[in-house]
Amino acid sequence: MIADDAALNRMMPKQKTCTAIVITTAITETMEYLMSFLTTGVWKRARATATREVICVQVTGRPGQSPNMLLGSTFMGLRPAAVTVLTIALVLTGCGASETRAVTTTAPPETTSTTIIPEPVGPPPKLELTPVATVAAPTVLTTRDGDDSLYVAEKAGVIRTIKGEGGVVDATPVLDIHNEVSNDGERGLLGLAFAPNKNVFYVDYTDLAGDTHIDEYTLDNGGRADARSKREILYVKQPYPNHNGGQLAFGPEGALYIGLGDGGSSGDPEKRAQNLTELLGKILRIRPEVQSNGKPYSIPFDNPFTKQAGARGEIWAYGLRNPWRFSFDTKTRGIWIADVGQNKYEEIDHLNLDPKGGTNYGWPLREGTHKYDGEAPKGAVEPVYDYDHSNGACSLTGGYVYRGKAIPDMTGRYLFGDFCNGAVSALTKRGTVWEADRLNFDVAQIDSFGQDHAGEIYTLSLNGQISRIDAAK
Repeated sequence: MIADDAALNRMMPKQKTCTAIVITTAITETMEYLMSFLTTGVWKRARATATREVICVQVTGRPGQSPNMLLGSTFMGLRPAAVTVLTIALVLTGCGASETRAVTTTAPPETTSTTIIPEPVGPPPKLELTPVATVAAPTVLTTRDGDDSLYVAEKAGVIRTIKGEGGVVDATPVLDIHNEVSNDGERGLLGLAFAPNKNVFYVDYTDLAGDTHIDEYTLDNGGRADARSKREILYVKQPYPNHNGGQLAFGPEGALYIGLGDGGSSGDPEKRAQNLTELLGKILRIRPEVQSNGKPYSIPFDNPFTKQAGARGEIWAYGLRNPWRFSFDTKTRGIWIADVGQNKYEEIDHLNLDPKGGTNYGWPLREGTHKYDGEAPKGAVEPVYDYDHSNGACSLTGGYVYRGKAIPDMTGRYLFGDFCNGAVSALTKRGTVWEADRLNFDVAQIDSFGQDHAGEIYTLSLNGQISRIDAAK
């Protein structure tokens, strides 16, 4: 965790002619064109060829997505009426050798094996840290599709790449906005996420006044951010200098999730985390690639509060104090949220993407599974795990579920750390209960984790050290 107040003070080929939506297993920009049409009524590049024909759209998704899952994600952010029109068009319109062809889907190949390998439930294996690189106060380590480099954000406002097994840090930054970033306390460049299969990325940082910005950049041909491409996606006024959140991550369905703390001070004095008219104390879910209703992004129509009067449609989950890192399990699609506690307890929340959002995690009425400032709100969801501030613990840092290949006995375990005592632990589900096992190493000032393309996990320390978690030799 970056010094919380507690811590501080202590492309697939296009069809030539078609009238069906074809679902494949690679992402192209055509989904964006379809969404643009259905939200704004304007085609970017596609065109109709006859009044009886439906536009040929190559809709794509990530490897492993089922057609139904993918079709659902395609409609994310679209007006329900537009989806209805498209559905009717697909049913009523056809083409064949001349003009009639059935709507087709290409599903992932079926497996003939029915063997299910259970995930480990015993104690974690012995592990070790392999130093990878040293940079200045790293806050994020992430990857970009089609690129083997590791991208690292530094708290001061710089993004760098680490290349090769030797951990060579490129001296020329991908982005340098240190002159725009406040870097004191919990502030800084706090989030970085690349759009799936694109050369577009998003950053979350606090400006010189301490307010949150989420900006979009495009990489040029040399792999550097094109300064002219900067586009502000979201601005959020911060009432206090702490609890800024900062996590950015694309969900498995392609939406951008944004973590915001409760605005700071202590105990959420204005109860912002429970206020659905405010964005603070929430996880948001938006589509930045499509502009809608005068905003530089669109709100998915199936967000939980889009039809609730007065509520902000961007909100996906609420009742959070300072979600310092959340991540998606690449196998189950579930989300893991590490919410930093106040004076006594740190909590880890877990939710599958179905049902999709709307969850109240209880802050500031609850701190972990315990009462803080009132009774639990109706329908509030308890964390799957919390821990107290004994043994020097005081500030949670969230990580990832291990899905790599190098350490089979770590599969399915969620890794997290504590900034204050340096402990790194693995959360394992045993029966119906999640239990934590402290691993056999510590990381001083652990403020983040990272995950590479292979699913291997890295630790990041504010002292500058980046290490990969490996099996002990």
